[in-house]
Amino acid sequence: MQNRLVALLREKSYRRMKVVLASGRESDFYVDARQTTLHAEGSWIIGSLICDRLSPEVVGAGGLTMGADPVASAVATVSWCRQRPIHAFIVRKEPKGHGTQVWVEGRGNLPPGSPVAILEDTTTTGGSLLKAIDRAQLDGLRVVQCFTVVDREEGAAEALAARGYVLEALVRRRDLEAS
Repeated sequence: MQNRLVALLREKSYRRMKVVLASGRESDFYVDARQTTLHAEGSWIIGSLICDRLSPEVVGAGGLTMGADPVASAVATVSWCRQRPIHAFIVRKEPKGHGTQVWVEGRGNLPPGSPVAILEDTTTTGGSLLKAIDRAQLDGLRVVQCFTVVDREEGAAEALAARGYVLEALVRRRDLEAS
């Protein structure tokens, strides 16, 4: 499955081109991971690989919208098929502007103190993961694992380590660039 994920990412998501990233940095390559995370086969593989690595205590998985949304849904779906339900949640970038004004959607499925995994599709500096960690913790969840589909290897692992977390990457930049 790992090799197939790399092949799908190369085919659907990885491009050699000059871009400005969300972090503000310039890069000579771009990874549009949503092209793979939203692909039926890609979604199944990603959900399966993350479920294989989840700590037995984890009962929820989610992260900052939009990148984490399809990843969290894939994990929830695969986990149900494996008869080990992991509930998905979504961390908003801003609180909902009406109704309950919540930051974390799907929170009702996770009691206070629930151990969760924070997810992302692509990481560069780790900023989105750190925001999701902070918001999930403020909302009463206990973050025990962090995953990314693609680690661009530009500081995210180090930023998370500085906060006491290990970044678990399904694929790294070097995997995509290997011949």
